[in-house]
Amino acid sequence: MIGNPLLPVLGVMNAGFGGPSPGVADHHAKAFAPGTDLGQALTDVLDPGQRDLTGVLAAYVATWPGGIREQVRTIIHYALTSNPRVLLTFAWAPAYDFELTTWEIVEPAPHRSGMTVLLKGRYPDHKERFG
Repeated sequence: MIGNPLLPVLGVMNAGFGGPSPGVADHHAKAFAPGTDLGQALTDVLDPGQRDLTGVLAAYVATWPGGIREQVRTIIHYALTSNPRVLLTFAWAPAYDFELTTWEIVEPAPHRSGMTVLLKGRYPDHKERFG
């Protein structure tokens, strides 16, 4: 993973799950059902024209502790199955250990609510952990 950018990957995720016209459709919720692999699900549903970036994302997700992966999978499933759908914004910050912070703003229907998912962890090319 050395030399692979993380911020463009976040852009692909934000385009897929947030903004005025998310690229990932509600029917993709089944890809994030309990027991599914988060990295594979993200690769399957995100922009096929961005396979180089989604491959980096899947590799990085595989380095996360299982509990963090499961929380993110659950958040995405929740967002895609909510009515109206919850829009997601993903952010990342460097940290020694892996952390996950979320916050949600609830809007009255028919407006969409929004949730921010802040992931913290080591740089993807950190040799000691990933290399």
